[in-house]
Amino acid sequence: MAGHSQFKNIMFRKGKQDKMRSKIFSKLAREITVAAKAGVPDPAANARLRLAIQNARAENLPKENIERAIKKASGAEDGNYDNVRYEGYGPGGVALVVEALTDNRNRTASNVRSYFTKFGGNLGESNSVSFMFNRVGEVTYPQAKASADAMMEAAIDAGADDAVLEDGNHIVTCAFESIGEVSSALASKFGEAESVKIVWKPNVMAPVGEIEKAETLMKLVDMLDEDDDVQVVFTNADMSDDVAAKLNPPE
Repeated sequence: MAGHSQFKNIMFRKGKQDKMRSKIFSKLAREITVAAKAGVPDPAANARLRLAIQNARAENLPKENIERAIKKASGAEDGNYDNVRYEGYGPGGVALVVEALTDNRNRTASNVRSYFTKFGGNLGESNSVSFMFNRVGEVTYPQAKASADAMMEAAIDAGADDAVLEDGNHIVTCAFESIGEVSSALASKFGEAESVKIVWKPNVMAPVGEIEKAETLMKLVDMLDEDDDVQVVFTNADMSDDVAAKLNPPE
């Protein structure tokens, strides 16, 4: 799941994600299994597995589900999964980066292409839009954990690039290669983070000022999210507050 980097996307998708809790759990478990299979089943010695478990805990994946997913990695029946990235343009020229974990590249590519086409988008070649994003590590803590100055000081000491206060959270960014070291250093000072993830952060934003285009974009993002093979979707959409309010009316 641009800040504008999160393209104000979290609040639009929260209700949808609540309804899709079992699907989210399935995707988190798949990442844990693949991470354990790619290295060793010990998070202390497997950075990717450690990150997958942190993300799963942030989404409240039950402990027994995490343990089951790790054990599943030792079974031959689970098959082999590939990490695949798709890139393209959605409604209004918004760039999208789609990360998937699939055991059938042809199936996933066909599905993703059909979603883009259905909502007026265009699936591009590799690196067709990723140059508009920076791949970075992102560590999130609740605002109550520390003052902005204290978090910034700790982030710099940990080797991070920046720390900002956004929507009630401290967002610490770092080189994606350093996310393990940075998150561990911050955890020793502030405890376990709310989330630790690698994201595609846009460096060029695409304004979305029309509600119709915004609604179509969200339909595309939701359909991508609902695909079992798709793990996460990033965009460079920059929606106005007016459009955001219309997309997420008060209940």
